[in-house]
Amino acid sequence: MTSSLSRGLTTGALLLSLLPLGSSINPAPAAKPLTLNLSAWQGPKPDPAVIAQFGLYNNATLQRLIDTKGQQMNKVSDRPGDYGFTIVDSPVINAFATPDGHVYFTRGIMAHFNNEAQFAGVLGHELGHITARHGQKQQSRSTIANIGLLLGSVVSPNLVGRFAQPLSQVVGLGLLKYGRDAENEADVLGVKYSTKIGYDAANMADFFQTLQRTEAQSGAGGVPTFLSTHPNSADRYTRVKGLAAQAKQQTGSSRLAVNRDGYLRSIEGLPYGEDPRQGFVEGSTFYHPDLKFRFPVPSGWKTQNSPSQFQMGEPSGKALMALVPAPGSSLDAAAESLVKQLSLQNAQASRTTINGFPAVAIQGDQVTQEQSARTLSYLIQDGSSIYAFIGLSSPTTFATYAPVFTQVAQGFARLTDASKLNRQSDKIRIKTVKTATTLGAALAANGIPSSRREELAILNGMQLTTKMPAGTLFKVVGK
Repeated sequence: MTSSLSRGLTTGALLLSLLPLGSSINPAPAAKPLTLNLSAWQGPKPDPAVIAQFGLYNNATLQRLIDTKGQQMNKVSDRPGDYGFTIVDSPVINAFATPDGHVYFTRGIMAHFNNEAQFAGVLGHELGHITARHGQKQQSRSTIANIGLLLGSVVSPNLVGRFAQPLSQVVGLGLLKYGRDAENEADVLGVKYSTKIGYDAANMADFFQTLQRTEAQSGAGGVPTFLSTHPNSADRYTRVKGLAAQAKQQTGSSRLAVNRDGYLRSIEGLPYGEDPRQGFVEGSTFYHPDLKFRFPVPSGWKTQNSPSQFQMGEPSGKALMALVPAPGSSLDAAAESLVKQLSLQNAQASRTTINGFPAVAIQGDQVTQEQSARTLSYLIQDGSSIYAFIGLSSPTTFATYAPVFTQVAQGFARLTDASKLNRQSDKIRIKTVKTATTLGAALAANGIPSSRREELAILNGMQLTTKMPAGTLFKVVGK
């Protein structure tokens, strides 16, 4: 959920195939409309549903890099086309290509590249998925929305599955998973395309090691990352190194570009990790600094934040609650639209006030031949914005969870705590080694606590014992 929910709110009919709430889910706070400067972009525009889920990362330097290199590769590819390339605002380390011919890199993966050759290798790999039509073989463009986001860790399948699934499809990264043959072919093409535009593709293999270390450290739970959507194989490093050596020999050039320093300087100031301006959970409370509201999170519930909603799930999957922008321009219109679009039966609505905000509570049932669910929703109006808390459980457990749904909604309040309102994200900072030293010593000298040094070693694609000559650039993380 972004700084104004506007990434998911001002882009029109984005979530129709994801949420029962449909296209009118997107009334944006007027103060912060999203403006996409797409006129100068190469290739097709990014899919609005993808931007609604991730947000667009507005960085002209990095966007120009992915545009330029992507189009250079497009021209030398096996199937040139009207492809597009976009960087999205997600801390997750991933890159993906959609069947409509668009490549997306997260800012999280941009932070973990350590030279331009690594970036180019992965870019070629993703373009390879497109030119080899891997996505189209698995999934048609009509279901592109399902490629966007899937809830992996918040909702269990046993939560009235049919009804939880539409609500859960807009949280967490769940992309097309390719088989080994497709991955191998994309690696071959990634080496081929990046070498053709002048990069040393051996660095792509090095980046796979960085990914492996990252996932080993994090446990790779919850939101899938690159290696979970692009399965790794034990011999991948060796195989890609071999492919790169062959490609280099075929070019007849002994000098292929790496461009380490130029790339590192280009990511100076890149947000690292979760951006608290987009909302964060701390001490069983969700805070949104830019929208200036807060509300409680049930104890022990799992959470997932995205640009278009915040979602909470009971650990065993018996209940789900989501905060989403509500349909309609008034509470009455929003209530009517919500009842219709959720296909509620026996709906009962009542007006109320929550901490000074006008609100409407709506209870109803969703019934099909297979199963049924009971919902309790609260619509809350904050100026020109209307938010919907949608609580969902089975009828047999509704009496248990209805008070929880109510407690969360009634805890919606104005955020006034300056320490939360002023919370800022960490950023990548590029430092220069003054005298020869090890990475571990350099990190310590720059105030990185020992508990984070292995994380930063992975971020730098080095070991803590790696020796760095004077003048070497390296990454640290700070405000």
